[in-house]
Amino acid sequence: MILMRPVIGITADVEGEACKLRRTYFTAVEQAGGTPLIIPPCPDRVEQYLSICDGFVISGGDDPIMEEYGKATHPQATKVDPIRQQSECQLLDAMRDHPQVPLLGVCWGMQLMALHAGGDIDQCLQETLPTWQDHYPQTVHTITGSLGEGEVMSHHRQAISDPGTLEIVARAPDGVIEAVCDPDRRFYLGVQWHPERCNNIHLGLALFQQHIDAARA
Repeated sequence: MILMRPVIGITADVEGEACKLRRTYFTAVEQAGGTPLIIPPCPDRVEQYLSICDGFVISGGDDPIMEEYGKATHPQATKVDPIRQQSECQLLDAMRDHPQVPLLGVCWGMQLMALHAGGDIDQCLQETLPTWQDHYPQTVHTITGSLGEGEVMSHHRQAISDPGTLEIVARAPDGVIEAVCDPDRRFYLGVQWHPERCNNIHLGLALFQQHIDAARA
C-alpha cells in the first residue's frame, strides 16, 4: 500500500525584499514523509493555504511586535516583519475552526502560539535569566517533560513566560518553557528548540513524523 504524502505548508521568513527558509525545514518534512510547500506571508491567502495544505509548520524567525498585545516591544528586540506576524496570526485564527489540522511551531512559532493563546513572553532573557547563554546563540542543552528527555539545539533570546491556555510539556533545567501544546487538538505543538536541526531523533525528526502522521489521519 502506498501512503499518501500530506502537503505541509512551511511559513517563510522575510528579510528585506526576500522570503527565506532554511533548507533543513523542508528536508525534515520530506524525510518524515510529507510534501513540503513553502508559503509566503500573504494574509489574504490564509484560507486558500488551509484548502491546499494538510498541516503547517511555523518556522523560526525574529521577535514579536508586542504592541499588538498591549505592550511595548523591548528596545533590544529584532522585530519580525509585520506582514509575516499578521499573516501567521491570521493563520492561527483560522485554525481555530479547523482543530483537526496539525501545527508545529518552531522557536518564534511557539512564542506566537503562546501569545495567540493569551500568554506572554520574557522579551530579554539576558536581563532576567542568569543562564541565558545556555539558550543563545546556537547552544545545546537538555530538556525534560512528557515529550521525553534529551539534548536539543536552541537559538533564542526570548522565551514564553506564560503559556496562556496552552499546556507546558517540556522545560529546560533552568525552568525555561521549552514546549507547549493544546491537548484538545489532534496535533498542536510548539517547541522552543529547532527540531529540524536536532541530532536527537526523538526530539527532532520524530516530531515531524508525528506531525505528518496527524496530517495523514
